[in-house]
Amino acid sequence: MDTMLKTHDKLGFLQPFNGLSDKFGILSSPGFQSQQYIRFNLKKNRLKSANKCGYSTKASSSSLLELVPETKRENLDFELPVYDPSKGLVVDLAVVGGGPAGLAVAQQVSEAGLSVCSIDPSPKLIWPNNYGVWVDEFEAMDLLDCLDTTWSGAVVFINDHSKKNLGRPYGRVNRKHLKSKMLQKCISNGVKFHQAKVIKVIHEESKSLLICSDGVTIQASVVLDATGFARCLVQYDKPYNPGYQVAYGILAEVEEHPFDVDKMVFMDWRDSHLNDYKDLKERNQKIPTFLYAMPFSSNRIFLEETSLVARPGLAMKDIQDRMVARLKHLGIKVKAIEEDEHCVIPMGGPLPVLPQRVVGIGGTAGMVHPSTGYMVARTLAAAPIVANSIVNYLGSDKGLLGNELSARVWGDLWPIKRRRQREFFCFGMDILLKLDLPGTRRFFNAFFDLEPHYWHGFLSSRLFLPELLFFGLSLFSHASNTSRIEIMSKGTLPLVNMISNLVQDSDP
Repeated sequence: MDTMLKTHDKLGFLQPFNGLSDKFGILSSPGFQSQQYIRFNLKKNRLKSANKCGYSTKASSSSLLELVPETKRENLDFELPVYDPSKGLVVDLAVVGGGPAGLAVAQQVSEAGLSVCSIDPSPKLIWPNNYGVWVDEFEAMDLLDCLDTTWSGAVVFINDHSKKNLGRPYGRVNRKHLKSKMLQKCISNGVKFHQAKVIKVIHEESKSLLICSDGVTIQASVVLDATGFARCLVQYDKPYNPGYQVAYGILAEVEEHPFDVDKMVFMDWRDSHLNDYKDLKERNQKIPTFLYAMPFSSNRIFLEETSLVARPGLAMKDIQDRMVARLKHLGIKVKAIEEDEHCVIPMGGPLPVLPQRVVGIGGTAGMVHPSTGYMVARTLAAAPIVANSIVNYLGSDKGLLGNELSARVWGDLWPIKRRRQREFFCFGMDILLKLDLPGTRRFFNAFFDLEPHYWHGFLSSRLFLPELLFFGLSLFSHASNTSRIEIMSKGTLPLVNMISNLVQDSDP
């Protein structure tokens, strides 16, 4: 899903992942520092086909994986203006990480006339992620031209007998066009680029020194960490124990598929495809996975098997085997795979230290939606907040610098209403962590029966307290009696924890 906005090679926090880090090693793009999810061994752009792609009676993913092409990175054809360290200038802003969030802030700060340096080891690399977004989110940011495919709505399969039709248009982001658009604006605004990793930052009273992997030192008044879940520069002071969303996806050419090309499949919780696989079905009953699908035509489709949230996260092999069983049951025969992706999204967990000298945005700043894994639209919408804050405080007559300036920016990014909102979302995640397949189905059956204002607002981070409390009450009233008992029994402790955290949190 964004939606299952992701990347870097500092993967120490993935150790709880059922051997996942051992199985897949480090990222195929270790320098890609600013994405919303973590993607392992992304394969793309070289269509690999087979004369025959059948599935064995065992739900093994080996036959499917044989179709995965070799990795081939694609770079944009841009001449980037290079930062000149010999001049010894102090730039107003150094952005570490060249993903959507980092480039959006660089673009908007430079538009105000401030000097910006973007630091990334692969600044021209096209982002490997498949971003899915609600069309209204991109329309609000004037980014409709960056969607390459849209669907009139979405569908959620609760089980074999029930489904929900969602009348909310959905779209896939054109990664190449979005990055090209951002880079062009950055270049025209005078942004300079430096191709390297930042390995260390030394803070002085009014500026910071960024030590890069190539030995170059860049001086900046403000440092923005946009390195995603790598958390390269932003500091945390609490134990990091998030839930994990894990997914395996393929962009494939198929003989045919059973889905309506005018609607994307937001969630498919059906499990009849596992009837012949006892072990898989038992595991899916405990920690369920769903299919997320974007049909582009009758024979080209993006398919992703997803574990919404678990702690520890599911093993990738388990998810791949479930996908193979599902495709076989649906009669989907894969002829060729254009690209595949392995996604891991940390969800929830503590916020970083607030405030601190380095400013953050995106995954490194705890901005992924704790209940859904969504982040791309949220971070792009937050970019103007961060950019305006930096411009206002750095260029103001107050002459704010150093820790004082960073504290103001953090305060604008994470005001108390946003912190309280996130606390409620973490409460939702804690309940989802405890639900088995029947409980999960009951939950989403009630969730998508809500007034669109509520479920739209929840998924898009538009609801705040006290409106979130009315959302909760409405969800409870729409739930079945069984689901109400389940929510009360499994949500009592998370509710107490949420209330305690809300009481303790206050603006300084």
